[in-house]
Amino acid sequence: MKLEELGYTDNLERLRKENNLDSFEIGRVVLEHKERYIVKTIKGEFEAEITGNMRFTAKGREDFPAVGDWVALTTYASDFSVIHKILPRFSVIKRQAVGQFGEIQIIAANIDYAFLVQAIDRDFNINRLERYLTICNSSRVSPIIVLTKIDLIDENRVAGILADIKRRIKNVPVIAISNESLDELDAIKATIEKGKTYCMLGSSGVGKSTLLNNLSGRAIMRTDEISSSTNKGRHVTSHRELIILENGGILVDTPGMREVGITDSVDGLEITFDMIVSLSKSCRFKDCTHTSEKGCAVIEAVDKGEINKASYENYLKMEKENRHFESTVTERRQKDKEFGKFLKNYKKETRENL
Repeated sequence: MKLEELGYTDNLERLRKENNLDSFEIGRVVLEHKERYIVKTIKGEFEAEITGNMRFTAKGREDFPAVGDWVALTTYASDFSVIHKILPRFSVIKRQAVGQFGEIQIIAANIDYAFLVQAIDRDFNINRLERYLTICNSSRVSPIIVLTKIDLIDENRVAGILADIKRRIKNVPVIAISNESLDELDAIKATIEKGKTYCMLGSSGVGKSTLLNNLSGRAIMRTDEISSSTNKGRHVTSHRELIILENGGILVDTPGMREVGITDSVDGLEITFDMIVSLSKSCRFKDCTHTSEKGCAVIEAVDKGEINKASYENYLKMEKENRHFESTVTERRQKDKEFGKFLKNYKKETRENL
């Protein structure tokens, strides 16, 4: 296998040379599971671990490898390898780590396009779509909305949902498919380019694994039925994995996400809610919160029906969440800085007293 088949480009080769990594082999992380990595190289697949120095110097989760990363490594005949460095990423899809506010979880790296998958019969939620869009926009990843299971509801309802999306979300492709009848599957295949990397984001049970199997033409991922007791999807994919499709496209399947917390998404919010951000420049007060102020151009547009009220409320919720996240990160960094200063002074005093 050539590295180009995994998405390697001239730009990555330039980064390899600029970072003085010529003496190492290059591979791409295709699987991550509890800090165990599988890296694919021109020699084949290797189990991998990071060096002790990488672990010691890591300041956070972003300093560890993730599926989609290009890494400099040393391989051994025993199918084992050691990762020495991560090549600079051109995109990182991330969210707030569940149950760890202020911490980041990386979903995948070096992604070109993201399929935002929702089941149209039960999982459909435009607010959640706007969350995924914000994550994509802040990650420099182009989104494509995919609605599955259209065979489970009537055509009029499908048409109504599509119209709702297009009124609220502009300039994002929307494809409605059936994984059973394979209606419109060709429309998705037509968006997949050789050498480009795609990621599927969505809740459990929306049909991501089935879609992956249909796109690949073979049963790569196990699929389960929806739980009859909870009407929710069971977790089938338990780890992130990168798969090469027959047409040369590269697809990352990810576990279902019940929570989609945004992180450091000021740019993402501005792109997703561009009309709100644009109108805010006309508000009477520069520090307008768009909640109750007189002379607020955003509230006026909502009252006139120019901005969807649900979208406006979703924006306020995510903007508040983002401010809280950023303040938490800032607070943690300050505490780490103070602890580091304390530790430095303690060591200094200890040496002086010896």
